Amino acid sequence: MAIKVDDISYLYERDTAMQVRALDHVSVEIPDNQFIGLIGHTGSGKSTFVQTLNGLLKVTEGHIYYNGEDIDGEKFDKKKLRSDVGLVFQYPEHQLFEVDVLSDVCYGPKNLGMSDEEAKKVALEALESVKMPKALYKSSPFDLSGGQKRRAAIAGVLAMKPRMLILDEPTAGLDPRGRDEILGLIAEMKRALNMTIILVSHSMDDVARYVDRIMVMGGGKLLYDDEPVKVFRHVRELEELGLSAPQVTYIMTLLKERGLDVNTDVLNVKDAAAEILAHRRELHV
Repeated sequence: MAIKVDDISYLYERDTAMQVRALDHVSVEIPDNQFIGLIGHTGSGKSTFVQTLNGLLKVTEGHIYYNGEDIDGEKFDKKKLRSDVGLVFQYPEHQLFEVDVLSDVCYGPKNLGMSDEEAKKVALEALESVKMPKALYKSSPFDLSGGQKRRAAIAGVLAMKPRMLILDEPTAGLDPRGRDEILGLIAEMKRALNMTIILVSHSMDDVARYVDRIMVMGGGKLLYDDEPVKVFRHVRELEELGLSAPQVTYIMTLLKERGLDVNTDVLNVKDAAAEILAHRRELHV
């Protein structure tokens, strides 16, 4: 078991008039090699939650265990934790700061104690993994497009060889093509690198296409934690949280309400089309 979250809470502005309970007694287990979608409306606690997983935020109550060790234990190596549990922030500008892309990606490995030669080797591998054009390696990261900045930020974390990769809203602000490219890249990395990935998002369609498991947060609590099909059966409850089901779910539900006995659990356009065509043939026999 990679990470065990045991009854954690997190309070901002603790013991002041401005105190806010961002996490409220959350417990969950995150095993190795799983693709997880973490969804929730703005203010649900999802960004706070992922920042506790690699020790950027210290929980107010409860414990987090990494491979059986309490990450807030006196002898626990948090530097090693942050290399194993990589976090890519929503805004890549928060992670990019060097003079050029290659130097930026080399920074993390060097900080872990690698030589310049070793750091360059893993940085080049990481840049190749995210399909960054070689012509941009010596460009300023701040001259890149939004999608390219995200690739650079992801490469900077991948270069530290994490066992778990957390991506906080990696498609925010991108156009549909850029969003599809980044999500396709993440799915490809999951297959190639065999790591745990946590994709933080509020886009149900994006999450439904890729993940094995969905965790839904609201009001600082973990409200649902199950396979996508089962989570999206709670359409009305999700709407009350300011969320929604994938568009395909709504279409299939409407067709069923109008008399076509289709499977409303399908989550992508290809399966929905096959389901509808199958029933159309039955109706015309």
